[in-house]
Amino acid sequence: MSINTILVRMKGFGFAAVASFAVAALGSLTWGPLLVANSRILPSIPWAVATEGAALFVIWRYLGGAGWPRRTSSGRRQLLRGRGVPASQFAWAGIAGALSLIALAGLWIVLVRLTGAGGNPTLSFVSANPLWVAVPVILTASLVSPLSEEAGFRGYGQVLLERRFSPVIAVAGSSLLFALYHGPTQGFAPSKVAFYFIVGVVFGVTALITRSTLPALPVHIAGDLLFFVVIWPHDAGRSLVWTHGADMNFWLNFAQALVFGALAAIAFVKLRAVSRSRVAFPATAPATRARAG
Repeated sequence: MSINTILVRMKGFGFAAVASFAVAALGSLTWGPLLVANSRILPSIPWAVATEGAALFVIWRYLGGAGWPRRTSSGRRQLLRGRGVPASQFAWAGIAGALSLIALAGLWIVLVRLTGAGGNPTLSFVSANPLWVAVPVILTASLVSPLSEEAGFRGYGQVLLERRFSPVIAVAGSSLLFALYHGPTQGFAPSKVAFYFIVGVVFGVTALITRSTLPALPVHIAGDLLFFVVIWPHDAGRSLVWTHGADMNFWLNFAQALVFGALAAIAFVKLRAVSRSRVAFPATAPATRARAG
């Protein structure tokens, strides 16, 4: 591989990184200020929830090609790739995603007990507010990240990477960017970076096979809710294996990660088989034709 080729690919990766971070940040750039304003103005009424819902609708529509300038509509639509998919693909993507979530929940607990790096600092706002405020906030937070991150990393970023790299490198690249994106809020502990990289692979493979960002959305939303409500609140009470030993729960969580991870892999194979009868990676075709020419 020549130096020029390497430089071109590095430039392409950098462009994909900027696009990924910029698009993914749109949700937090609206949600964060709204949440702060809501905590100071009429804090007993979660008015930021409806406002953010409207903002997310506008953002998703614009990223998908709506609005000005019209000359960029087609390009934005292709980068978001928020197209519908056949029911069989959607169903198998959901099965693979659900199995992955169970495996990831077990993996997270194992990693927390091995490293002590757990929890989510954003939960402090929720715990400080009454239920009628906390519930809508949690539900909205579980929409903000999936919508903006799927658009940013599995849409814009991964599509740009797929145009320059092989599917494996494209998924790995978007997953690395996804993991690094979570560093400022979740921390850069190696275990967390590795965990979010694996999460990125799950969603990235889903988008690659189905050619759409939509099938991963329900799984991503369910995953955020699962961790917000069930996993993260209990991290502070998890004992370290190195000081308290590996009890039965630790090994059950370890087995949970392995068994359901294997089942998820089988489901992804089935998803690929179902999707192959429809279309096989069309986004990589232009690059292939260009190289052939």
